[in-house]
Amino acid sequence: MTDITNVRLLWIKGGIFLLIGVVASTLLLLESPSLKVALLLALAVWAFCRAYYFAFYVIEHYADPSYRFSGLISFMRYACRRRTRNGR
Repeated sequence: MTDITNVRLLWIKGGIFLLIGVVASTLLLLESPSLKVALLLALAVWAFCRAYYFAFYVIEHYADPSYRFSGLISFMRYACRRRTRNGR
């Protein structure tokens, strides 16, 4: 599979991800409408965004400049190889 290079398709893909997130969040809140559920959902979204940022930006720019991010599966392989190499 090749990378998407068409800017219009990239914007469409981003919009679809946003739509999926909004619809899923709305359905969860309709399923169990409470402040607690809303706060936990917001916290989960925030934490996953920070974890993604860590895998994408922090590792590549601060921890290991030789690492090049190409997706979350690539990051998992990198993390497992690094752990094995360090004896953990």
